[in-house]
Amino acid sequence: MTTTLLRTAGELHARARTGRRAVVMTMGALHEGHATLVRTARDIAGPEGEVVVTVFVNPLQFGAGEDLDRYPRTLDADVELAGRSGADVVFAPSVDEVYPGGEPQVRVTAGPMGERLEGASRPGHFDGMLTVVAKLLHLTRPDVALYGQKDAQQLALIRRMVRDLNFGVEIVGVPTVREEDGLALSSRNRYLSDRERRTALVLSRALFAGRDRHAAQEALRARAREVPATRARAEALSALGESRAAADAHAVATAVPGGPAAVRAAARQVLDEAARLDPPLRLDYLALVDPSDFTEIGDDFTGEAVLAVAARVGTTRLIDNIPLSFGTFGAAS
Repeated sequence: MTTTLLRTAGELHARARTGRRAVVMTMGALHEGHATLVRTARDIAGPEGEVVVTVFVNPLQFGAGEDLDRYPRTLDADVELAGRSGADVVFAPSVDEVYPGGEPQVRVTAGPMGERLEGASRPGHFDGMLTVVAKLLHLTRPDVALYGQKDAQQLALIRRMVRDLNFGVEIVGVPTVREEDGLALSSRNRYLSDRERRTALVLSRALFAGRDRHAAQEALRARAREVPATRARAEALSALGESRAAADAHAVATAVPGGPAAVRAAARQVLDEAARLDPPLRLDYLALVDPSDFTEIGDDFTGEAVLAVAARVGTTRLIDNIPLSFGTFGAAS
């Protein structure tokens, strides 16, 4: 399909609209993760709708010493990939188009959630992110906007802004896309040397270790529910050659639940070992949080949670996360 490159909001607003408009916001340097977002947007918009991909490297969300100047800019390749994936339009405005009066005096503030985790590591980042998302939502006027779950805290804040400020748009989160070896796709991966990339794989391995510990705990609890740990029942099961099931059931019934603490411990063990690699992994944070506000969950928590990690390998900072579900036996996302 032919993909149109537009530079101004006026050009975009002049296009005739016959169906739903779905928008995918990016900072360019598109990869398969972005392509998945665009394909999902195409499915949502349908053949009569329109998919718009924005490409804008937002200076407001880069702090001092971050990689604004070296952030990859590959517009020609971005337009090609967006088109192959189903985009009708690539909207690539200049800084002057988005911020015609220079840096905006009035901005969106992320609030307490924006000061945790990524916000603590990158002060002001989420204020800049929400400000440009608000502006791009106004400039593109979509019916639905799609964002990757790899940036889980960003997605949560966008959802909160849309709800709190009554934006008339549906927000859709799309699961993280990974390489075959587990590394989450990111435009910053291209900064990694071969040796650094091997170290970077520890992020996903740590998350998967936490997920596997969680799945084992949930399976054990489910088994305990199916096999009551009474003495008579244990004796009967043992007689039938089910001593292992009886022991498991008794252990679960009498032990203090591991829960979130065990998940954190499993992930942290992998990360601690990675500090001795060459090059080493330098951990920024490991957190198991409630996605509604990104506060740490307690051991009695039930519901959806996010296990998140951020670290540096060489000069490159990477983030990753996976969703988990607590309190629903056998259900781990």
